[in-house]
Amino acid sequence: MTRQPDAPRHVVASVGDADTVLRRLVRDGWNVRDGFALPDPAWDVTGARLVLHGRIGDQDALQLAVLAAARGAGIVAVCDAESPLGRALIDDLSRLGPVRYGVDHAEVADAVADLVPEQRALLDRLAAGDTIAAAAAAEFLSLRTANRRIAEARALFGVRTTREAVLAYLRQRSPD
Repeated sequence: MTRQPDAPRHVVASVGDADTVLRRLVRDGWNVRDGFALPDPAWDVTGARLVLHGRIGDQDALQLAVLAAARGAGIVAVCDAESPLGRALIDDLSRLGPVRYGVDHAEVADAVADLVPEQRALLDRLAAGDTIAAAAAAEFLSLRTANRRIAEARALFGVRTTREAVLAYLRQRSPD
């Protein structure tokens, strides 16, 4: 029997952090659904590789999230980890397995290592203030190729915008 990977359990501070985590989970083959109510009548939903996400604003949302995690769903909860509600959530989820707090910047650092030299050069130029067209020309790339390389970098970092990709790159790159 093949063992299923543990369902991810994340508690993050903002919707932006949740989006970053969710994009990585989708890339890893998880099915993402808004809200913590499970649609599946079967008790064990582990095989569905389902991740539920949303804001924990009250005791009802907390109970739904913990129940879903107990049934095998992954959880990405937006909640202040220092609030009484956040501490209760983390406490309950920790009984089921490991809980990650915030965005895992080690994964972002791994993304920097996966960049090809063209992507690094483009991101360096964008960080210096060049447009994508100017960066492409300086690197002897077509605009279409430069846009593809930047899109691939965004996907590696798990971000939506080029600006976010440049910021993630700058935070994680090793100094020259």
